[in-house]
This record gives sequence, structure tokens and C-alpha cells, in this order.
Amino acid sequence: MAGSFSDYLEDKVLKHVFTNTSYTSPTTLYVALYTAAPTDAGGGTEISGSGYARKSVAFTVSGTSTLATNSAAVEFDAASAAWGTVVAIGIFDALTSGNFIAWSDLTTSKIIGTGDILRIPAGDLDITLS
Repeated sequence: MAGSFSDYLEDKVLKHVFTNTSYTSPTTLYVALYTAAPTDAGGGTEISGSGYARKSVAFTVSGTSTLATNSAAVEFDAASAAWGTVVAIGIFDALTSGNFIAWSDLTTSKIIGTGDILRIPAGDLDITLS
């Protein structure tokens, strides 16, 4: 499974840690769905239209863990038309446009047809550092 911090976030973290350049973390993060996976540089094909909108997500990190996980379920609105096959997710700092933070392929792709609702249960969206 591929996935990573974006080039944008890698640059911000490196500059923050090694050159004392300030970086303010986003107030709210949003999950985006893709039918063609992005790369660290961005790109990919984010779903658009047919009732789709990014959804906010909150994460928790326990103790000295290298794992951040979603603290509550994320539920997208019902598709008003087929969205296609969701193969990856992205994390952004804005509901529309914004900075691309991280991405990952899904372990199992999901076909979203008319009326379908995609849900990510609490604790199922994990971001790790290794």
C-alpha cells in the first residue's frame, strides 16, 4: 500500500525542525476521495460533483505513539450519481482547494454508486511515521 506525507508537508516539517522556520498546523483537516491516486506532489483525480464534498476529520495521537488515528467516524453524503471506484484518500487543510497534506491508497477499493454512502469508522484512518 502506497501513501505518504505530501511534498508540501515534508518541506514544512523539515524547515520547522532544522531551520527554525515557523509552521502553524491546520485548525481543521479534511478527507478527500480519489478515483486515481495522487502522489506526494499531488495530482490524482479527486471526485467532484454528484453530492461529493470533502469531510472534516479529527485525529488523536496517544503518548509517544507514531500513529495518528481518526477519533470519530467520517461519513460522506449519499452520492447523487455514481462516483466511480474510490482507490485513495487525501488529507487537506481546506474544504476546497487548500494545501495537500498526506495521501494513501485504500487497502480495498470501493465502488460508489448512486445513493451509496462511504463511511470511515473511528480508528480506521491511520497515519504513521516510521
